[in-house]
Amino acid sequence: MAIKSTRIEFPGSQGGKLAARLDAPSGTVRGYALFAHCFTCSKDVFAASRIASALASHGVATLRFDFTGLGASEGEFANTNFSSNVADLIAAADWLRDNHAAPELLIGHSLGGAAVLAGAGHIAELKAVATIGAPADADHVVHNFQASLDTIEADGEATVSLAGREFTIKKQFLDDVRGTSLKDRIAALKPALIVFHAPLDQTVGIENASAIFSAARHPKSFVSLDGADHLLSRRQDAVFVADVLAGWANRFLPSVERPKSAPAGVVRVRETRQGKFQQDVLVDDHHLLADEPSSVGGDGTGPSPYDYLSIALGTCTSMTLRMYADFKKLELGRVTVDVSHGKVHADDCKDCGEGKTGKIDRFERTISVDGEVSPELRGKLEEIAGKCPVHRTLEAEAAVVTKVIE
Repeated sequence: MAIKSTRIEFPGSQGGKLAARLDAPSGTVRGYALFAHCFTCSKDVFAASRIASALASHGVATLRFDFTGLGASEGEFANTNFSSNVADLIAAADWLRDNHAAPELLIGHSLGGAAVLAGAGHIAELKAVATIGAPADADHVVHNFQASLDTIEADGEATVSLAGREFTIKKQFLDDVRGTSLKDRIAALKPALIVFHAPLDQTVGIENASAIFSAARHPKSFVSLDGADHLLSRRQDAVFVADVLAGWANRFLPSVERPKSAPAGVVRVRETRQGKFQQDVLVDDHHLLADEPSSVGGDGTGPSPYDYLSIALGTCTSMTLRMYADFKKLELGRVTVDVSHGKVHADDCKDCGEGKTGKIDRFERTISVDGEVSPELRGKLEEIAGKCPVHRTLEAEAAVVTKVIE
């Protein structure tokens, strides 16, 4: 499924604009998810982008945003704390509710996981919560700047180095995380919970996963990320979490309702209302999509109308050649038909036949066959291709009868 990634901004808890991305399927949206990133990270770390992309490919639009003072968001990181992060999370949920639909899935990585556990109770529409390498309590983050604690306590703040970058940590941050307990909030969780954690996580120990899991009520699940590090820096680990999370979330999010079939002998085309041009195409029990490319205002989620004409010509040609080969008991290798379409002036098309004027549609068909083909057989295949029913329809004058009904 094609994915659209859109940059957005919305007001954060401290008044500044928060930078975000909404990764959404070009087709029908089954539901919305909200992703909270790790401490001092951003919405664009690989784990966040990969998980959002995987969920979008399953029809779940996912909003990932930078907390105040981080990434491309406004504000001063030094003036933030865990409570303001939770408030930013709730602001993001409010933006989704006001502009699309409330999130039904919350995902949090590291301290972002603690934030979703703390904020889940404020989002009534939630059906599922996922944590990745999350601490069981917010004050676990303090170990990142343990050496500077005395300075922070004495001077009210200190500059600390985190992940190769310098940040100012104020005493109000320490007071806030130390005064926050997650145990009761985890126990009160009503949505389903899945806990992802690496047994050898050197940043947030596995005992945190055990504490979260033990405190939560069912339904709950645990997935061990054997060999992964805290940031899921290996692509294979991030991909694994994304795929498992997308599959697990399917149990709790609504399925896409589509017509099961069209009446016999009818091709039914209906707007999806999920894009400017996107269409549902029903043929018996078969479901297809049609669209236009982005270059003309579509989303590119399916073949264009003229693509479908080319598909009809190509498939009919290949089937006709196979029927001929079987009838003649010919040893004909696999047939491949390439079709391209364009509009040209008849005067510029020497091989378009006589009697045509003005601008015309030109389909160019190239047939290839695996293995050797004698010159005699090559000529016969060209002749038989011309007898394909769709070929004849395109070259003949067809009648299209139209009526409009309620």
